[in-house]
Amino acid sequence: MSTRLNLSLLAVIGLMLAACSNNNPSPQSSSARAKALPAILAIGHRGAPAYWPEHTLASYDLAIEYGADVIEPDLVATRDGQLVARHENEISGTTDVADHPEFTSRRSTKLIDGVSLTGWFTEDFTLAELKTLRAKERIPAIRPDNTRYNGLYTIPTLQEVIDLAKARTTETGRTIAIYPETKHPTYFQSIGLPLEQRLLDVLSANGYTTADAPVFIQSFEVANLKALRTKTSLRLIQLLSAPPAQPYDFVAAGDPRGYADLITPAGLAELARTVNGIGPDKNMVIARTGDGHLGAESTLVTDAHAAGLLVHPYTFRPENNFLPADYRSSSDITARGDAYSEILRFLQAGVDGVFSDDSFVSRAAIDGFVANR
Repeated sequence: MSTRLNLSLLAVIGLMLAACSNNNPSPQSSSARAKALPAILAIGHRGAPAYWPEHTLASYDLAIEYGADVIEPDLVATRDGQLVARHENEISGTTDVADHPEFTSRRSTKLIDGVSLTGWFTEDFTLAELKTLRAKERIPAIRPDNTRYNGLYTIPTLQEVIDLAKARTTETGRTIAIYPETKHPTYFQSIGLPLEQRLLDVLSANGYTTADAPVFIQSFEVANLKALRTKTSLRLIQLLSAPPAQPYDFVAAGDPRGYADLITPAGLAELARTVNGIGPDKNMVIARTGDGHLGAESTLVTDAHAAGLLVHPYTFRPENNFLPADYRSSSDITARGDAYSEILRFLQAGVDGVFSDDSFVSRAAIDGFVANR
């Protein structure tokens, strides 16, 4: 292990111990008024999947415990129109549905955003049926330790995620925001289960209606964010895949533009008429070189800020499999490297928050950066 990695880990430990001693409210102050969200956000990407299977209440709760300001549920619909947290509507990779003989006949092949997928899909199950399933680790080859938790947790609803965020806001005195993503909105619209109004209805029922509410709504598509803007003042975030990818609603409409067109100064100015920020693939902020190291910064952060947009890149993960060569600790893809230093490099580039699978590290990196700038 390098000296830099040792120092970074010591920094993580020191900052987190300081946070535990100075920031955690005492029992007498646990009902203190929640604070405003900080300027730079630690976003718990699908919870804390570096430690626990993604999109489970336990994973979201751990992200909060480790310092996340925001938890991120990806939303898909059930047959009876309920919104649940899954990375995809095809759930064979994240649940034990294949082990339920009563659902064998539900297995099917569908075209989702132009890709043929075979498996089991949330829209073919009622919420009550989905609640009989249990979550499992999505990438066991990289996160084998997480498989010990397979079979323990149900699929949470959006309401359950909100209830957790509100409860932890009260307990910690910190505002815990939510960052729901509408998954495959064009597809769900096509099968009569549009996500947008359902999402707004749940948010409104929970008092999330104003521009300063602790909510960010995100989408890789463009049209549904434009439609949402006509109905809500909540913060909206345009997700961006690395070029030459296209938003699927553009593909469906025969629009030849891609994400590359959205990140030009003119494209960002146009986005700013609808959204409050962008969530780019982190390689769009700092690309990797041919040998896997971090290269030079792009102008995306500067250009986005000039357009008045926040920048929240995704996704920072601690395992060597995902890290730039600069920060890997070994050739073992399951081992953890120096994610702290990777995140710090992006904070130095000016981003306003990071989507991370490890809120322990992202919280420490953000706190260290803020303390030393």
